[in-house]
Amino acid sequence: MQLNVNDAQAIEVSELTFGGEFNETLVHQAVVAYMAGGRQGSKQQKTRSDVRGGGKRPWRQKGTGRARAGTIRSPIWRGGGTTFAARPQDHSQKLNKKMYRAALRSILAELVRTDRLVVVQDFAVESPKTKDLLGKLNNMSLTDVLIVSEAVDQNLYLAARNLPHVDVRDVQGSDPVSLIAYDKVLITVSAVKKFEELLG
Repeated sequence: MQLNVNDAQAIEVSELTFGGEFNETLVHQAVVAYMAGGRQGSKQQKTRSDVRGGGKRPWRQKGTGRARAGTIRSPIWRGGGTTFAARPQDHSQKLNKKMYRAALRSILAELVRTDRLVVVQDFAVESPKTKDLLGKLNNMSLTDVLIVSEAVDQNLYLAARNLPHVDVRDVQGSDPVSLIAYDKVLITVSAVKKFEELLG
């Protein structure tokens, strides 16, 4: 299949990578797995056994007229432990490489189908100035955009760093969430070839 390139000739690309069907279930699974993997999972609270103190019973079992109490760190006491305390846990979900690659192919094909993939021969800025990058993007009528190149250009990265709706990634750093999060994906021809190499 052919992919249109801005201000250049159309290029021939793999039907498998850029022309497949959209598998919503698989993409959803990949997005959930990716986001779950980013969770810290370090939340922790103290149970009655973790709270300092409470070794000696506050008063004897019988004869005081008060309710029975074995420790001052009981969950029903102020300053006591938490009944069902949170513990650190690993939220990551397993996703086979084959499924992950298939999800990326599905996303790329959908971007092509919905005209959200903008292919350019090359994209760079001469200096790390946000104004320069903003000018280039305005000329292309792009506001909410992910820029994907074969390797991250330092000037481009620094110029985009202060723009809330612009992100710069290389092919290796592109993930399912970033690819679907923006209105448009601006990608270089070399990055297209790299995607074909990795996902083909």
